[in-house]
Amino acid sequence: MSISSPAIIPSRWREALGNFASGITVITSLVDDEPVGFTCQSFYSVSMNPPLVSFSVMSGSASLPRIRAAGRFAVNILSEEQIGVSSQFARRGGDKWAGIEWTRSALGNPVIAGSLVWLDCQVHAEHAAGDHVIVIGEVKGLDTQDAADGQPLLYFRGRYRNIAVSGNSGATICFGNSLTTV
Repeated sequence: MSISSPAIIPSRWREALGNFASGITVITSLVDDEPVGFTCQSFYSVSMNPPLVSFSVMSGSASLPRIRAAGRFAVNILSEEQIGVSSQFARRGGDKWAGIEWTRSALGNPVIAGSLVWLDCQVHAEHAAGDHVIVIGEVKGLDTQDAADGQPLLYFRGRYRNIAVSGNSGATICFGNSLTTV
């Protein structure tokens, strides 16, 4: 016997999933010498062998057709100091690249200065999933340029967060005015 459940209300769905803390990335590519990018928190590793990662993007995204055309992308894992970068790439329209310092990866993808880590990927597969597309990329190169000294930018309950490292006792996660040691 199955338990019936009411229809999922979009606002409750967003509220529920907002309780899952995630890192923030900016997915970038370069088409016809013009950079493209968007903020993405639905990013994760898929496989070690071969090295695969994945992100989800809205089906109607203006960036998706350009990433498809390029056949490649970079994942820029943002540091806690890059809230402005995240916000800038989360906007629709306008020049998302204004004031952003970047270089080209070996595959030709934009790598955003100050990112903790970047992954250089070729598109491996795509899968339609509701109103989104799941893009899987094979990692062809990476750099942990600032990872040793930096902390990740996190998103939790609709706000940016960070982790404060506290000696050998673990990490203290800062949620507004309260601290939690893990």
